[in-house]
Amino acid sequence: MNMNISLAPLVSLIAGVLILVVPRLLNYIVAGYLIIVGLIGLFGGSGFHMR
Repeated sequence: MNMNISLAPLVSLIAGVLILVVPRLLNYIVAGYLIIVGLIGLFGGSGFHMR
């Protein structure tokens, strides 16, 4: 069984759950998400796919 899991949707799901549980974390979660997505965009995200 092959599973393709992209990193961005997984991070978005985790961030959404954390924001619902602890709303004060919103600024940190958004900043961290943007930094991670920016780094993946700059350095290429081809190695971040899980199979």
